[in-house]
Amino acid sequence: MKKHLFISVTLALTLSLSGCGYNALQAQDEQTAAAWSEVVNQYQRRADLVPNLVQVVERYANHEQAVFSEVAEARARVGSVQLTPEALNDPQAMQQYQDAQGQMTSALSRLMMVSERYPELKADALFQDLQVQLEGTENRITVARNHYIEDVRTYNTTVRQFPTNLTAMVFGMKPKPNFSVENEAAISVAPTVNFGNNTNTGTAQ
Repeated sequence: MKKHLFISVTLALTLSLSGCGYNALQAQDEQTAAAWSEVVNQYQRRADLVPNLVQVVERYANHEQAVFSEVAEARARVGSVQLTPEALNDPQAMQQYQDAQGQMTSALSRLMMVSERYPELKADALFQDLQVQLEGTENRITVARNHYIEDVRTYNTTVRQFPTNLTAMVFGMKPKPNFSVENEAAISVAPTVNFGNNTNTGTAQ
């Protein structure tokens, strides 16, 4: 009898949690964490390309020290500002991370523009390969960010809507800060950066 009662109570509790949105909230929270991991993965891939890129550029433009210093400082800042999935509820931490990555984007843009002044650099096969890798990474960053933005929107909607907002309140689940953009179009269209090949290439900030 006790066993049947336990099973009945467990089943009722499970159905209750499912009906009040608990399971949906948990699933969406996990999805945002997974989406964030992909964002971090792509930003790390970009950071890993930087030393090789700087090394190649220095061979042809070793007196561009101001640009190299800017890239080095940006990469150091990116390395020092880490944001784990557990810290994604902190708006200030999110802004610091976004600012650091924006600084890296700006520094890389200036580095790539150096090639305009050095035809031999533009013709270097290794530089061209790194340029393609960087462009591809920037595109993947944009895609990963877009996925994260949409997953956070879904989660935040569930957290705020009735009756799931009551469940979120009980379990301490709050809206997550998202990537800030100046306008909605920036979510799907990245800022333009000149990579020194006379074509417009999108790059995420």
